[in-house]
Amino acid sequence: MAGTAHSPEYRRFVDRLVTARKEAGLSQARLAARLGKPPSFVAKYELSERRLDVLEFVILCRAMEVDPQNLFDALLYDLPDDARI
Repeated sequence: MAGTAHSPEYRRFVDRLVTARKEAGLSQARLAARLGKPPSFVAKYELSERRLDVLEFVILCRAMEVDPQNLFDALLYDLPDDARI
């Protein structure tokens, strides 16, 4: 079985992050610069090659000037009650 990094639920979460980045008018390179990371950092999580932990998620949201609570609420809405890890 594929890990949660490749689950449909995780893909939807990443898709929301990509949408938030684009709505903020940020390229992967610009967001990476705000984070003090190489562009590959952003590319890898956007391609689900790398998972984000909760602290990275919050810092990422702040770098995009997005309320992490709103994105987290969307994740909770998308996540089925019977989701498993």
